[in-house]
Amino acid sequence: MTQSGRDKRINYIEFNVSDIGRMRAFYGEAFGWTFKDYGPDYCEFSDGNLNGGFAVGDEVKLGGPLVILFSDDLTDTLTRVESAGGTIVKPIFDFPGGRRFHFTDPDGYELAVWSDK
Repeated sequence: MTQSGRDKRINYIEFNVSDIGRMRAFYGEAFGWTFKDYGPDYCEFSDGNLNGGFAVGDEVKLGGPLVILFSDDLTDTLTRVESAGGTIVKPIFDFPGGRRFHFTDPDGYELAVWSDK
């Protein structure tokens, strides 16, 4: 049997959120994601490469894996994150291979954005 191109690859990320509309607004403004609603308690998002979902449910639990996004222009992306209501928790710093910053979204999830420039 041959393996599909999706075998053993990250395929979907799901965030438990308190307010789908607020998360749509944040990720749409900051990163240009698109959305498809599946009723009042679930919304699928797409960044053009990876799909995921926002689910209203249990209390938001912080932690879990760090989701890292790529940016061609790190400074512009940081500005967009702040403008959309995100909080920078680690300003831009150098690391082997590039630079990155960490932020929390309106529900407190911590994510990072990196660039090789």
